[in-house]
Amino acid sequence: MKAFFFIFTFILCFQSIEVDAYQAKEQPPNVILIITDDQGYGDFGFTGNPHVQTPQLDQLAEESIRLNNFYVSPVCAPTRSSLMTGRYSLRTGVRDTYNGGATMATEEITLAEMLKDAGYATGIFGKWHLGDNYPFRPGDQGFDESLIHLSGGMGQPGDFTTYFKMDRSYFDPTLWYNGKQKSFLGYCSDIFTDEAIHFVEKQSKDQSFFLYLSFNAPHTPLQVPDKYYEKYKDIDPSLGFESQGMPFPKMSEKDKEDARKVYAMVSNIDDNIGKLINKLDELGIADNTIFVFMTDNGPQQSRYVAGLRGKKGSVYRGGVKVPFLIKYPKGLATNKAVNTTLAHIDVMPTLAELCQVKLPEDREIDGKSFARILKGEVKSETVFEERPLFFYWTRKLPELYDNVAIQQGPYKLVGNTSFNASPKDFELFHLEKDPYELENLVEQQPEKAKELKESMDLLVNELTTSPNLKEEQRPIIGTSHENPLVLNRNDASGQRGIWTQQEVYGYWNVQILEGNYNIRYKFIEPLEKEGKIMLETNTQIIQAHISDMPTDTIELKNVSLKAYIGSVTPHFMSGGKSIFPLWVEFERID
Repeated sequence: MKAFFFIFTFILCFQSIEVDAYQAKEQPPNVILIITDDQGYGDFGFTGNPHVQTPQLDQLAEESIRLNNFYVSPVCAPTRSSLMTGRYSLRTGVRDTYNGGATMATEEITLAEMLKDAGYATGIFGKWHLGDNYPFRPGDQGFDESLIHLSGGMGQPGDFTTYFKMDRSYFDPTLWYNGKQKSFLGYCSDIFTDEAIHFVEKQSKDQSFFLYLSFNAPHTPLQVPDKYYEKYKDIDPSLGFESQGMPFPKMSEKDKEDARKVYAMVSNIDDNIGKLINKLDELGIADNTIFVFMTDNGPQQSRYVAGLRGKKGSVYRGGVKVPFLIKYPKGLATNKAVNTTLAHIDVMPTLAELCQVKLPEDREIDGKSFARILKGEVKSETVFEERPLFFYWTRKLPELYDNVAIQQGPYKLVGNTSFNASPKDFELFHLEKDPYELENLVEQQPEKAKELKESMDLLVNELTTSPNLKEEQRPIIGTSHENPLVLNRNDASGQRGIWTQQEVYGYWNVQILEGNYNIRYKFIEPLEKEGKIMLETNTQIIQAHISDMPTDTIELKNVSLKAYIGSVTPHFMSGGKSIFPLWVEFERID
């Protein structure tokens, strides 16, 4: 009897210890990462703009840790690939925003995959811009739920469900929900926010979530509800900065009108962020949520950018310096400024550490965690001041030496010259003394310029030989994962006018699984004259005579395609002219 009592008591104690341990185990923090599109450093009240109304973001800035020297890539897709992987975009296979350069290798391990493997629910709402076909879609790269537009932006040729809506492409759009078309009513930023909130509401209280809210606004086309435009229709966005003592870009009348529309779109985003914050408070989960806000590059148009030189596409600070706010009430201080030089490649490692998730160990991670800085354990770390940060943007691979830059510590070397340029042909700036990049120090400090150029050359050589860059990223046609599969203009390669022109040479790099297909061609404008519809690969040419004109859609039925890896060129030939389609759909039928 005594033995039984002892065993019973032991079991009760063990269960009590087990329960206490379970209760002591804290739920990992939720993660909300918000990024806006083409919103420059100066498009906020908290960065000194007296015109734009951003009360929610201004309040968030006061409650957050503000990274005052945070950098991204000069354009959209490269920034987003680095954000998702902690790697320079060239390592991921991403080199541009279109022309086949905005597809991230499926072998990359994304922030979403990493957190999903750790038990997180994951969702993306808005802009992806890292591949529109299998196996590169958000659902293929770690997201449980996705609501996105295609291509680099709504209303663009690649986003063919909104392209023909023209000046209403941001309203009542057809989007892609978990890989399938779905129609919505309302304005795009409102839709993305409302669906993001529904995602948050659906999550169980015992499962952490990762929400990637990626607004398409204020990217062009500049479309916004009237009630927001009314706030700005009478302002002059070029006035009110005279006392700030910083450079200001010359603004045309078009620039001024564009700024009014951008500020209106930003105010709408601000309201939507306020809705999301209120929902977190209502659900009682704000304290255990890491809330991040940033933008993807500088402004596309000329307007106030806090004196910074350049805009979107430029490697000067106006193109690559953006705000970064992070709030985590349970784990971090509030209302704090950090002046350490940090970048998009550092975000994934930092979030991994804050969430106690291991980084991949089988690849080079360029970024470093700045969690210790956020926690106040150190003011800065030498690794961030000593490492070189590389920036570039041209339509293909980095061009020596056009629109390239390297930044290390307070120094920055900028190249806008030719392939055989010497260090003296570059620009050298000391960013602490010259934040507006106005004084070229290359003649005063030639050795520093030489040192930085050598680092630039090493990085360019390393990044441009990355396996994911050398190997084309190819959609796979004929799988059950995506059938039918639509190839859109954003991911086509060819002439630089491939994006919108009709009479242009273009192709897609693909993998085709052997089978029978119905193939549909959609053209931007109706074809008026009869001719031949063509589908060419290196091993096969399919053709048919088409005489039923005019038409903007042609279908080839029951086409037998061989297994193939390479380029596919669909086009219509008439009167010696080759007409490239807006999109091509492959539906496997066997």
